[in-house]
Amino acid sequence: MLRWSTAGESHGRALIALMEGVPAGVHLTSDEVRAALARRRAGYGRGARQKWEQDELTVLSGFRHGESIGSPVTFQIGNSEWPKWETVMSPDPVEKDSLLIDAGTGDEREVARNRPLTTPRPGHADLTGMNKYGFDDARPVLERASARETAARVALGALAGAINRDGAGITVVSHVLSLGSAEDASGYVPTPADADALDASPVRCVDAASEQAMMAAVDSAKKAGDTLGGIIEVVLYDVPVGLGTYATPLGRLDAQLAAAMMSIQSVKGVEIGDGFDSARRPGSAAHDEIVRESGHTHRVTNRAGGIEGGMSNGEPIRIRVAFKPISTVPRALQTIDTLTGEAATALHQRSDTTAVVPGAVVAEAMASLVVANALTDKFGGDSIAQIQAALASYIESIPEVRR
Repeated sequence: MLRWSTAGESHGRALIALMEGVPAGVHLTSDEVRAALARRRAGYGRGARQKWEQDELTVLSGFRHGESIGSPVTFQIGNSEWPKWETVMSPDPVEKDSLLIDAGTGDEREVARNRPLTTPRPGHADLTGMNKYGFDDARPVLERASARETAARVALGALAGAINRDGAGITVVSHVLSLGSAEDASGYVPTPADADALDASPVRCVDAASEQAMMAAVDSAKKAGDTLGGIIEVVLYDVPVGLGTYATPLGRLDAQLAAAMMSIQSVKGVEIGDGFDSARRPGSAAHDEIVRESGHTHRVTNRAGGIEGGMSNGEPIRIRVAFKPISTVPRALQTIDTLTGEAATALHQRSDTTAVVPGAVVAEAMASLVVANALTDKFGGDSIAQIQAALASYIESIPEVRR
């Protein structure tokens, strides 16, 4: 079983990502992880921060010559902007006077960086976090609640994806279904063959007309000083039959995927397969009929999204995720000043117009982590070769008429 965790703050020195239980023999290079991190920074509607705040990856442990060695894997993702934040985010005490001056660039905005944040944003963790942890300033809350933490998840997702690929030939893609009211009306479900085209699209959409409509929606929101949410879909291909279980509530694969997606900042909804659409259909039109053709058993449709009874059924796993608009709204919303209780406008630091496009990449990572955990849990082994052998033996044990 895989165990993973992340640590670090948005403007801290670095993020740390740790995974235990990684089998030996997984092939992954630093450049592949860097490429995954670059995908997370891309996307139409991203703010200027992505241009200068680079992810400085260091692989600290667990790999030798591009191959995992069975020990815990540790990634460090350094913050290239750390010198500007060293005083504000210092782990050791600093003189109060040092927070009343700029951070060394002469830019007046640097002074604002040092001030206490006392006008919490509606929709953000700010106010509730201040109350929960007893802070007088929202800075300690937003630093960890920030979606910057997802860089560490994406690094781990690259590793999980390599485990899935090497162990069972599983691949994953993601695309954007809507940005605000602009939707992809094509109905097309991308395959791994579309991965490069999706990465090349500013909004992760291969339908040209829908792409233009989504970009226009982002432009309109930015001009209005607003932010946009949207819906994305993650699709996993060639997932073996039988990952997950019906035997325990939290062992269900769909339960694990839903929890993982809901853990992503700004996510407010998850569905597997046709989800809510199927809730409006009669049973005769909601379920996937089973047929056997050309020596292979499969479903005629995939409304269940590749999961039945909490287990993967061999069809592509489809997960849709709804992101709310970013709560750092340029056209600042009404709030209170927590020092005085008086009405105020919510704090606003540089932000994106939408984070839906990179959110799709984060959702890919989370799906990969869940499936990699289920894969290693079922097929065990200390190495990829042992997982491959166990998987082959399992498939062989299934009567041919049911395969």
